[in-house]
Amino acid sequence: MSQKTVRLVIDGKEVHAAEDETILKVALENEIDIPTMCYLEGLSGLGGCRLCLVEAKGMSKLFPACTTPVSNGMEITTNSERLLKHRKKVIELLLSERTHICSVCVANGSCELQEMATRFGVDHVPVVRRWTGFELDMSHERFVIDRNRCILCTRCIRVCDEIEGVHTLDLKMRGKDAQVIMDLDEPWASSYSCTSCSKCSAVCPVGAIYIKGKSLAETKNRALPEFVFERRKR
Repeated sequence: MSQKTVRLVIDGKEVHAAEDETILKVALENEIDIPTMCYLEGLSGLGGCRLCLVEAKGMSKLFPACTTPVSNGMEITTNSERLLKHRKKVIELLLSERTHICSVCVANGSCELQEMATRFGVDHVPVVRRWTGFELDMSHERFVIDRNRCILCTRCIRVCDEIEGVHTLDLKMRGKDAQVIMDLDEPWASSYSCTSCSKCSAVCPVGAIYIKGKSLAETKNRALPEFVFERRKR
């Protein structure tokens, strides 16, 4: 059965798309930039980071572009004063929730959160920081996980489940106490399901998971099929 084609307008540009496509996918196909953190091409959509929220004409609420399907006649705005203020606040809150100190971070210079902070002019955090004190897990012979830098985008969890197919990683707890865990919350070295494929370290946007002895530049996009995970150039 052929898919129904719909017409919509994004930032004043008329485009056509299959009715089951997301706003973000259609925008990317038409070279319209929408910032994201939790989204990664080839993985299921999450709508967790809220950076990709967009405006729809006639609606007061904002919509996550990575999980909202298009519909005929939609008029979408991806870049407005309201959205810029919202995205800046999202970055400020992400920086305040965990321990992000760029000057002493292994991800400095290769961090997507750092890039977004620069893009949206976040040069300080105007809210009280709630820094965490989670123990560093260096038990694995190849990998390290520093949960104090994790932004809970779940890209590592989804790539482990949907691409590697083992679901070693998952989340425990909620809110500020949420943490990525291995198997039944064991030290990484004790994991019975981990294949040491390194996909989790390759997709982590902030270097919360990294390979021992490797720079983040070497780690990023390592061991991932290019046709699935190559991000569009901006």
